Amino acid sequence: MARTAVTNHIRRLRQERTGMTQEALAQTCQVTRQTIIALEAGRYAPSLELAFRIAHALGAPLAEVFEWDPASAA
Repeated sequence: MARTAVTNHIRRLRQERTGMTQEALAQTCQVTRQTIIALEAGRYAPSLELAFRIAHALGAPLAEVFEWDPASAA
C-alpha cells in the first residue's frame, strides 16, 4: 500500500500532550475513529480543514503535527 508524502505526529502528540484516545480526538474533530486510525498509520493525508482541526485539538501548530516530504511526492 502506497504511503502519502504527508507524514504526521498525531499518535505521539495525542498520547504525550493530551492523553486523548483516538475516539476522543475523532469526536473533537468530527470524524470517525477509523479516520484517525488511518491518518495515524499514514494511509492518507487529511484535508486542509481536518489538518487544522487536528492541530487545534492537539494544541499544536500545524507544522508540528504534519510534515511534507517533497521527495516522496514525485
